[in-house]
Amino acid sequence: MQKLPESMTVVAISAPGGPDVLKPEVRPIPELGPGEILIRVAAAGVNRPDVLQRKGAYPPPKGASDLPGLEVSGEVVACGEGAARHPVGTRVTALAPGGGYAEFCKVPEGHALPIPQGLTMVEAAALPETFFTVWTNVFDRCGLKAGERFLVHGGTSGIGTTAIQLAKAFGVEVFTTVGSENKAEAVRKLGADHAINYREAAFEKVILEITGGEGVDVILDMVGGDYVERNWKAAAVEGRICQIATLNGISENVNFSRLMVKRLTHTGSTLRPRSDAFKTAIADSLRDKVWPLIDSGKVGPVMDSTFPLEQAAEAHRRMESSGHIGKIVLTVEV
Repeated sequence: MQKLPESMTVVAISAPGGPDVLKPEVRPIPELGPGEILIRVAAAGVNRPDVLQRKGAYPPPKGASDLPGLEVSGEVVACGEGAARHPVGTRVTALAPGGGYAEFCKVPEGHALPIPQGLTMVEAAALPETFFTVWTNVFDRCGLKAGERFLVHGGTSGIGTTAIQLAKAFGVEVFTTVGSENKAEAVRKLGADHAINYREAAFEKVILEITGGEGVDVILDMVGGDYVERNWKAAAVEGRICQIATLNGISENVNFSRLMVKRLTHTGSTLRPRSDAFKTAIADSLRDKVWPLIDSGKVGPVMDSTFPLEQAAEAHRRMESSGHIGKIVLTVEV
């Protein structure tokens, strides 16, 4: 076995604030506990929760690394006691509880998956956070099924591009919202049936017009604010809405009668604090039902840009500009 260094370069949050608070540091290599694997990181995905954590608004769960970074790809270089799913030398992509902005990252073995056929390490690093999130919320929690209508907001985000592809792969009519014609064209290429420019039209009115007043069966929303009640207007009778973020803040006044009359289910979840067993179950479902779609090229990550690890601040600026289409990934050289 290759001897590992005692220390590694990481990018840490020096204080809550803007992108410039992301600073390189040298830290010890993580120590493994039972059932954990150590990954020599080749690439790490950048996600909205990283931005929130940097601002001091999304603290890591108890016991997790204080470093940002919720998904990585790389090679397994060590295994903790009892960890046998991914032997040393295996190339994996993994959901991490934190710690991805580093040369080495430890994760529970059940949260790692093999690199799909034909994908580079950089592309593989763009998979876990969005695929875990979309699968558990859209397909498990809301039960989206073939023949239904589905709306995802922010169609060119990492979540949006993943949700569009998966919904289409499972035989669903897909609606999405975007902020420009350039983005509308991008989501149509991914398979979206209807791309609604929210700057030019009220999405709920457009959806009701297209569907003859019936609405959509499932909505995945990360916007919040006034979208809450607008989603209820756009939803079909017995519709299901899942809230995974509130980028536009909370909604203090909503008309609950619409929820009752339509018999809607409005649920929500956050992934990071969930148990290791819960995340392992999602990984197992993905490996069984989604990884074959990626292996065959029917579904895959949409890449926006890459930055070296030491330029994590620039990657965050790119994300906060909202100009990106798809995933932003950091590359790591060890």
